[in-house]
Amino acid sequence: MSKVCQITGKRTIVGNKVSHSNRKTKRTFQPNLQTKRFYLEGEKKWITLKVTTSGMRTINKIGIAEALKRAKEKGFIK
Repeated sequence: MSKVCQITGKRTIVGNKVSHSNRKTKRTFQPNLQTKRFYLEGEKKWITLKVTTSGMRTINKIGIAEALKRAKEKGFIK
């Protein structure tokens, strides 16, 4: 599976590792992904999502149903 959040769409980004002598080499920044189960009240079932911790905060603020709706509109979930 790819390292992409299913709610926010955050993915791996590339940057520079800078040494003490200011030499730059490429490195990657990984999102803080967690596998988490959420309960859908409307459908009475559990779903498992790969979400970042900021995605979990979004779900806590707006609710799982609204978060899934927005993610589908943006194309993060099929």
